[in-house]
Amino acid sequence: MPVIRHTDAYRPPLYQFNGHLQTILPSVFRKAPGLPYERERFILSDGDFVDLDWLVKSGRRRLALLSHGLEGNSHKAYIKGMASLFFQRGWDVLAWNCRSCSGELNLKPRLYNHGEIGDIGEVILHALRTLDYEQIVLIGFSMGGNILLKYLGVHGRAVPEPVRKGIAFSAPVVLRSSVEALELPENAFYKRHFLRRLKAKVTAKARQYPDLVDLDKFRHIGHWSDFDEYFSAPLNGYASAEDFYQKGSSLHFLDGLQRPALLVNAWNDPILGPACYPETYAEGHRFLFLEAPPQGGHVGFTLPRRPYTWAEYRALEFASSC
Repeated sequence: MPVIRHTDAYRPPLYQFNGHLQTILPSVFRKAPGLPYERERFILSDGDFVDLDWLVKSGRRRLALLSHGLEGNSHKAYIKGMASLFFQRGWDVLAWNCRSCSGELNLKPRLYNHGEIGDIGEVILHALRTLDYEQIVLIGFSMGGNILLKYLGVHGRAVPEPVRKGIAFSAPVVLRSSVEALELPENAFYKRHFLRRLKAKVTAKARQYPDLVDLDKFRHIGHWSDFDEYFSAPLNGYASAEDFYQKGSSLHFLDGLQRPALLVNAWNDPILGPACYPETYAEGHRFLFLEAPPQGGHVGFTLPRRPYTWAEYRALEFASSC
């Protein structure tokens, strides 16, 4: 599909004059709307669990299934904003929490990662068994966007028929490129933030499985790829960090895509590297729409004096189109 080129697609508030401000300020200061989530603990096929947060109104046949980013959850403002808009406009919503992300550590040794698509597949099938939706749209942010794109690409024609579209914002579709971006000096803040959160989670996992996790290796972490080599890869069944980057990057699987999918990555996103803007690839693809506005940051897209972000309105527009 042609790359969508709207040079004025998104205009940030004047005080958010660069990608860092467009990323950090919404994350810190946006007030998430209050939502009457109904929580369900869903037991996965391997005996572990994920927690699902539902917004349901009787008689609705459309579902927006939302996937959060790295160290996110269903209560992040970007998830609750999207959930609120879609629920207001006639959709049921299911915001699912990856393993270990709902406030309680999961049971099995592995946590969650950018390349894991088994859990989202089970959640989709559970949603269809529960309420038999006629239409499902998958919406994800950052890691969650990469997960849904890989899921759609790997399963291709085998994706359940009600799953009509995928929408990904700020997705690191080539993980190595995103890791390299995190190593830039100006992005040290993001690297420290994520590593601090992940260290706490891996430490908790070490208490659960003391023979599986060697916490001494944290002393040897100098680069983000070291964390993936010592922890992400072995905990999640990859041979190495590079094996994880290869198998976890959704772009490597999108030849199999058989549903329309919108990928929105802002050019000034500080966490994405150049390979995360696959213009030439999208131009030759039947189902992949790439939209790369100049502004937006990483999961930002704040609109001045509006209750919802540009990303939320854009997702609703794409989900509702024929």
